[in-house]
Amino acid sequence: MARAERPVGYEAVYRASLEQPDEFWLAAAAAVDWTVPPTQARDDTKPLVRWFPGAELNTCHNALDRHVAAGRGDQPALVYDSPVTGTVEVRSYARLLDDVARFAGVLTGLGVGRGDRVVIYLPMVPEAVVAMLACARLGAVHSVVFGGFAAHELAVRVDHARPKVVLSASCGIEAGRVVPYKPLLDQALVEATHRPEACVVAARPQFSAELVAGRDLDWEEAVAGAEPVGCQAVAATDPLYILYTSGTTGTPKGIVRDNGGHAVALAWSMANVFSIDAGERFWAASDVGWVVGHSYIVYGPLLAGATTVLYEGKPVGTPDAGAFWRVVRDHRVDVLFTAPTAIRAIRKEDPEAELVGEGVPSLRALFLAGERLDPETYKWASRVLGVPVVDNWWQTETGWPVAANCLGIEALPAKAGSPTKPVPGYDVAVLDEVGRRCAPGVQGSVAIGLPLPPGTLTGLYEDEERLVRSYLARYDGYYLTGDGGYFDDDGYLYVMGRIDDVINVAGHRLSTGEMEQVVATHPDVAECAVIGVPDELKGQVPLALVVEKAGAERDEAELSAEVVDLVRSQIGPVAALRRVVVVARLPKTRSGKILRAAMRQMAEGAEVAVPSTIEDPAVLDEIEPALHPPRRAVD
Repeated sequence: MARAERPVGYEAVYRASLEQPDEFWLAAAAAVDWTVPPTQARDDTKPLVRWFPGAELNTCHNALDRHVAAGRGDQPALVYDSPVTGTVEVRSYARLLDDVARFAGVLTGLGVGRGDRVVIYLPMVPEAVVAMLACARLGAVHSVVFGGFAAHELAVRVDHARPKVVLSASCGIEAGRVVPYKPLLDQALVEATHRPEACVVAARPQFSAELVAGRDLDWEEAVAGAEPVGCQAVAATDPLYILYTSGTTGTPKGIVRDNGGHAVALAWSMANVFSIDAGERFWAASDVGWVVGHSYIVYGPLLAGATTVLYEGKPVGTPDAGAFWRVVRDHRVDVLFTAPTAIRAIRKEDPEAELVGEGVPSLRALFLAGERLDPETYKWASRVLGVPVVDNWWQTETGWPVAANCLGIEALPAKAGSPTKPVPGYDVAVLDEVGRRCAPGVQGSVAIGLPLPPGTLTGLYEDEERLVRSYLARYDGYYLTGDGGYFDDDGYLYVMGRIDDVINVAGHRLSTGEMEQVVATHPDVAECAVIGVPDELKGQVPLALVVEKAGAERDEAELSAEVVDLVRSQIGPVAALRRVVVVARLPKTRSGKILRAAMRQMAEGAEVAVPSTIEDPAVLDEIEPALHPPRRAVD
């Protein structure tokens, strides 16, 4: 029987993915090496389906071994660029495979095997990539804890994951300061009730760490005495990693990702969303502690046989706002993926893009995700770089883009403020309060029809009840994203922010995200946040906090009046924006998300749940005076 022709073009591919999901994903699975190939796409185990039951593979083999076996061992696999240490290092696929196989030997010697958990608490160094892949090689389950976490947050995650081994470093390095990791690890293990059997610590010359006798091993010495080990085949449905969502307080929420669905989805996304082929160069300017780092620093590019860039630096300050463009030029990056916050920070410091200098001739596309991409940042990046700027929207839970302009399928016309259309595999819906699909232009809750595609979460670690309560109980047959938005008449999705970013002004439900988009168009505004604050007359009114562009130095009253007029003209008087306050900076997580919830809580006089991922807690004290409006709104 002749094989059916594959669909061509976005609409045809998208329809095929929803109408024939089993056939679609079994075909996609052909891009992955299997020790036991899948014969069944999924089962209907509740609460979430499992992909490729009965099949077996190894994720590390797919990321490294098969590329070396195919004769591409000399190709660069990992480029490590660290402006904070003045280091640039390139590791080929053959070298990285040897590093990973030997470190897997270290873990084997410590008793780590299939299903054991390993906590990784490392900065942006090659050892972090080696550690993750070594766990995958053995079928062990890694849980990367962001290196910026304090000791208590690390202790909570150690107690929840109960690792056999913890991997860390003597220190991390940020612009202008050294962050001692080992003392934080020691403090965390004193606080934690779980006791790992061993810790392996990578020594860095910037800080000398004391090792605990009988528990701690020096990384380099351990590797020197280890023999390389091969790959352990695991079930496609076995867990690959646990990733705790950023900002978790109380009991952690550990997102579980499987091996088979994850490998298939990421390999598919590299080709079809990012249009990256083997041998090309991809840079995700994120951190391995976040989902973007898992998916698109480590696994996605290596599954695709591409070269991945690991950057230990910042968008500004290491040394200046031209750092990203220097990395793209030096390493001939084809596609860059970062957060809108990073581009806003660069634009704030270099609004005329003088530091782009001689340009970035290798760059084909810029992908932005992690927070809403305001139209002004989109337009600035498009003008400065002269390449497609692709807004894409997804979550830690989904693991790969839910909505994007899929450049590897068909480049659709872009619309500022929209991540374009749903990615094949995702049945995205905007639902009203009773679960009906909203008409175009009508805002509601963004949800995804079940079953979720491969690569998405398979559960919450040891907490199925919370999985159902958090994501599945609100709408029957749908996964609730927690974001609000709408579709336009052309089927483009607009994600306006978390559902609780909708405020009620005198009975009118208004999106603060929509207001932010308007505020951000002011030529002197570098970035902004709009939140709802209490008002004794109207219940809530919006407050805009704005950061000026470098060199603007506007009179605050004049700038405030202009921003108010801008919102009034584009949204209408119903928006009721009256207060605009200029601040030096906004509170953010280390991954660049603006802490709107914390600011709302401060404005309401409630106890503030400060996320452990906050970049600098002092910012909350700086902006507190701006968060308390007059007792009576002034019309």
